[in-house]
Amino acid sequence: MNTPPPTPEAAWTDGTSVLIGALAPLTRPGWVEAGRHLLAGIELAVREVNDAGGIAGRPLALVVRDTAADPHRAAAAVDELAGLGVAALVGEYHSVVARAAATRADALGLPFLCSSAVLDALTEQPTERVARLAPPQSRGWQIYADFLLGAGHSRIAVATQPSVYWASGTRILRDHLAPRGGSVVELDMSALTPAAVCDELVDKRATALLLLVGHPEPAVPIVRAVRRDQRLAEIMIGAPAGQPELADWATALGDDGAAIPFLRYLPERLSPLGARVGTALRERLVESPSFVAFEGYDTVTVLAEVLRSHGADRARTAASWPHVAVDGTRGQIRFTRAPGISVWQWARAPIQVVDRDPAEPDRFRILHAV
Repeated sequence: MNTPPPTPEAAWTDGTSVLIGALAPLTRPGWVEAGRHLLAGIELAVREVNDAGGIAGRPLALVVRDTAADPHRAAAAVDELAGLGVAALVGEYHSVVARAAATRADALGLPFLCSSAVLDALTEQPTERVARLAPPQSRGWQIYADFLLGAGHSRIAVATQPSVYWASGTRILRDHLAPRGGSVVELDMSALTPAAVCDELVDKRATALLLLVGHPEPAVPIVRAVRRDQRLAEIMIGAPAGQPELADWATALGDDGAAIPFLRYLPERLSPLGARVGTALRERLVESPSFVAFEGYDTVTVLAEVLRSHGADRARTAASWPHVAVDGTRGQIRFTRAPGISVWQWARAPIQVVDRDPAEPDRFRILHAV
């Protein structure tokens, strides 16, 4: 008689598995597609680690929790996962949510390898327990600001919503552009309609509008309104936070969603490992994998190497971040301390400014790369 494979719940409690907690936005108002890509990368890497013998013969077992872009829900999930005995925490896409998770994980002594959030101050105080793969917002958005200036845009308008993340992005842009002759004017989307945004852009003589807002609302209506306003035929729309990366952007906007530059964290050319993983992710997702999927894969790849080298003890894992040297899909990953960054940071994460090609919206054009 064949013995059925253990259920995930059994794997969590049978004592043979190394438990890993994973956070991702899997329901609204979270960006569900980003969460799906993140989790696909995480799950693919877990499968490959287990196919290769696991951690000293013990399989990795994921315990996934949906944050739904809610910081309070994320903090509660961290408490639950810590109580279940996870060795470490991985994941999360939304920066404000990741900050809540990082703060709680640090307080509980739980190592957290953050996949995709970019806020510089991921924790209020410097911590040894949290490391991050995504580049800090200050680095990425300064590169984006330089791209704007190089493209001839110095009068920048930002359509924004109340959020620590959007406020941080606005400040980074303003601080970087002002000494170089640029200016930033804020358009408060809690008070303006998309039509009123168009009037403000004309009045302020802006040459670029940046979408520092949620997707699909209000980003999609803003894009549609601007694209249809003949007074704004020459204005550039940008989205440094990466909203156009995922397929639901193209589905919602069609041709209107093309030629909107955004930040993407991929190299110009993937390594052989990256190419192989990209193929596997495409099969899993049934669409092109985003940089978020690669971030998820790299997260588990790094953590698995740490667990193999140092065991599943939380304190030893947290102490291992400065000793990491792992080949990921997007380059060799090492963590260092960077000025103004409160966590261990992968300093050389690749950064591109890309857009969707108007002639072929499913194809991305690299406009600038670092």
